[in-house]
Amino acid sequence: MKRQSVKVKAYTLSTCPHCSATKEFLRANNVDFDYVDVDLLTGEERTKILREVYRLTQGYSFPVIVIGDSVIVGFNKERLKQELHIA
Repeated sequence: MKRQSVKVKAYTLSTCPHCSATKEFLRANNVDFDYVDVDLLTGEERTKILREVYRLTQGYSFPVIVIGDSVIVGFNKERLKQELHIA
């Protein structure tokens, strides 16, 4: 059973261990989420997503997790638990 009704989106890199840990944490906790591996994008699609990441964070650190109106930069298990109401 999926846990939340709020939309969860992750901007990740395919080679980033913190990004992999984030995706694994979300899956292990049955969180329904969308993600994009930014480094696998090309051309205008990549440019568009990088602009979005910068707009959200004023930088280019990964992962970036958007939970409703909250933005988390980096793999922060406690903050993810808090935002997703996971005990």
